[in-house]
Amino acid sequence: MATVTLHGDAINTSGQLPSVGSKAPDFTLVKNDLSSCTLNDFSGQKLVLNIFPSIDTGTCAQSVRQFNKEAAELENTKVLCISRDLPFAQARFCGAEGLENVVNLSDYIDNSFGTSYGLNFIDGPLNGLHSRAVIVLDENGTITYTEQVPEIVDEPNYKAALEALL
Repeated sequence: MATVTLHGDAINTSGQLPSVGSKAPDFTLVKNDLSSCTLNDFSGQKLVLNIFPSIDTGTCAQSVRQFNKEAAELENTKVLCISRDLPFAQARFCGAEGLENVVNLSDYIDNSFGTSYGLNFIDGPLNGLHSRAVIVLDENGTITYTEQVPEIVDEPNYKAALEALL
């Protein structure tokens, strides 16, 4: 279990992030067109997993905007923005914002992604949602960087995540 804070109040997650150097756990998530997507669908590409509680909060929305901006510059890299939001909300947000360089994926069906990555809040007002985290994978699906943001209202360290791609 990891402990982070929400406006200074401690809340706990269901586990720890996977270790740097380990293979990323497989996942099945839902794309905006309601089709399924797995880790294997991105085989051979570097990945930035931008994980957050909800697209409808200011910090979460800003992380999607920032990674969208940065992703335009990256070769052989996809930024996956993952939350428990319904695919309709994710599509609405990106459409309204004109964001085309990120892939939104939803864990709304069974929360298996949050479970296998240790990200589910198990108490507090965000109980059941994902903790804010960034996980970077190389082309072989090996984890090269992780960050669990200690204060959920803070943005992740974009620079460190992007440097892990080099």
